[in-house]
Amino acid sequence: MDNFWLKQAFDRLGRPHVKSLSTHITADVTIVGGGYLGLWTAIRIKEHSPSLKVVIVERDVCGAGASGRNGGFVTSYWAKYLSLHKLCGTDEARRIAKSSAEAVLEIGTFCRENGIDADFRADGWLWTATSAQQIGCWNDLISQLAEHNVRPFEFLEPAQVAQLGGTDRNLAGVFEPDAATVQPAILALGLRSHAQKLGVTIYEHSPMIRLERTRTPKVVTRKGSVMSKKVVLAMNAWGAQFSYLRRKVAIVSSDMIATTASPDKLNSIGLRTGVAICDSRMFLNYYRNTPDGRIVFGKSLGHFAFAGQVADHYEGPSPRADEVEESFRQLYPMLNGVDVESSWTGPIDRSVDGLPFFGRLDHNPNIYFGIGFSGQGVGPTVLGGRILASLTLDEADEWSCCGLVRDDVEKFPVEPFRYVGSLVVREALRRKEELEDRALRPDRLTLAIANLAPVGYVPSTRN
Repeated sequence: MDNFWLKQAFDRLGRPHVKSLSTHITADVTIVGGGYLGLWTAIRIKEHSPSLKVVIVERDVCGAGASGRNGGFVTSYWAKYLSLHKLCGTDEARRIAKSSAEAVLEIGTFCRENGIDADFRADGWLWTATSAQQIGCWNDLISQLAEHNVRPFEFLEPAQVAQLGGTDRNLAGVFEPDAATVQPAILALGLRSHAQKLGVTIYEHSPMIRLERTRTPKVVTRKGSVMSKKVVLAMNAWGAQFSYLRRKVAIVSSDMIATTASPDKLNSIGLRTGVAICDSRMFLNYYRNTPDGRIVFGKSLGHFAFAGQVADHYEGPSPRADEVEESFRQLYPMLNGVDVESSWTGPIDRSVDGLPFFGRLDHNPNIYFGIGFSGQGVGPTVLGGRILASLTLDEADEWSCCGLVRDDVEKFPVEPFRYVGSLVVREALRRKEELEDRALRPDRLTLAIANLAPVGYVPSTRN
């Protein structure tokens, strides 16, 4: 197993007992996918209707997918307020963003009340600029938030940014206090355990091989099946196998490394808290320290999946680890003596506007989905679980009618144009950001092509 976080979780907690589906059963609700979204959905359904039989089928073990591989950033949607506002207007955008900020603290409360030691540290998010061109890319957002009397970000002086991030390669930045970091695999396993205590039945090592869209849908696995009144698809990037969703998300890689534990060296440069840090690139650098004194450093490098085919391109050690390490060394040259211990890769299901979307698969009244978290799912899946639970239970409330429940999602081009176009845009972005790092201005053609990229983890008025 090459998942650094999951190996660490198993070392601390022991390997959970795994049960596979090997027979044909019935249920009230079947959830496909045992990551954050599927687990939160199952928990919400059981909290609302304890008598319902809820089943989760998972292709690997809970937390083995994106939920257990990410950087462990628990952030709100305030940074994506402009996209939310464009989508659903002032009041709903503000409600969703406010709820997403509350979800950060809710995860901390959930861990504390259920004895889940997921290293939850509410030390905020530092949004930085690592080139002169990136400085101030947050200004329009912060100005518009201030017009609505919302001020989630704090402006910092360059010296404060350098001190908080442990490097003067961060030239400027703003800080959001309402953010946190977690050990993502331990959080996933904690959700798994809590769901089981509520009576959710979980089948792992049981990949869905077919979804029969009959009046009573059936999820078919290799050795069994579940027939249920409702089906929820919470499959992250793997949901792109369905033609209804394929053009609405692009599957791209995110690659990570973890250093050896060096707490004294991190303390010496001032990197003492659990602050989440990222810059303002499309090829995003995102990183944080861990309680045992490592730096976990990730980079979005844009390895695209043709026609949404995840296959095994996103398993095992990162084939781009050297490039990730190079970015780490550039930001922290004073840590050149700290070795890289592990690397891994994983898929991100990115939507055009950088926001997730929810609905009914092919308008089937009994099959629901959530997808498109665009690399920012740890906190927002708390909201996603509420949305999918309300839809599944036929509740008419603020979640089933949420602005993220939508059918008119902008689509990417058809293949092979999407794949070829993605490579052209990726190289333009790479060229643009390399020039900006050298304080040079990209040519107009490069800028025009780069601006075709979808919204990234952090928004920019330049996109």
